[in-house]
Amino acid sequence: MNFSMDESGQIVDGTVHPIRYVGDPVLHRPCATVTDFNSELATLVRDMFASMYAAQGVGLAANQIGVSLRVFVYDCPDETEEHQRGVVVNPTLALPGIGRRQLEDYDEGCLSVPGQRASLARPDHAVVHGFDVTGQPITLEGTGLLSRCFQHETDHLEGRLYIDRLPGKRRKALLAAYEESRRTA
Repeated sequence: MNFSMDESGQIVDGTVHPIRYVGDPVLHRPCATVTDFNSELATLVRDMFASMYAAQGVGLAANQIGVSLRVFVYDCPDETEEHQRGVVVNPTLALPGIGRRQLEDYDEGCLSVPGQRASLARPDHAVVHGFDVTGQPITLEGTGLLSRCFQHETDHLEGRLYIDRLPGKRRKALLAAYEESRRTA
């Protein structure tokens, strides 16, 4: 990935796009498979990094900026607190089997549901298979927050937000709080 970065490692040559919020149809339907690994995809990835950093996120799916393609970017620490940064195109997620799965409760949030957080149990380990921006196959292993990020962003590409995994009453209360915060902002 050849991006222009400043001294702090932030991408500076992408265009910041507005984040789409819960209720926008692009967030609630599965994204299309990427078939062309070209300069347009590279530009999209630069724009996604720029948009993620501008919104102070640790991950961003393409549909969060209105592009319905199976791509996500991340800049997120793993369980050792080492930051991992990258892009995954056409991801497929592999989680440990039920007998080997350890769930970790964590207060999860989302750039598409700003200001709201909810405790959500997810597996503490995830493997994602996909492609880099040039079309080369990749396999990434995530632990800790990075595992959660891989799961959260892959959910986005399936048309699912983290709030869709919450029990009905908690989801309804969170959405009511979100709507109230939007009205008073």
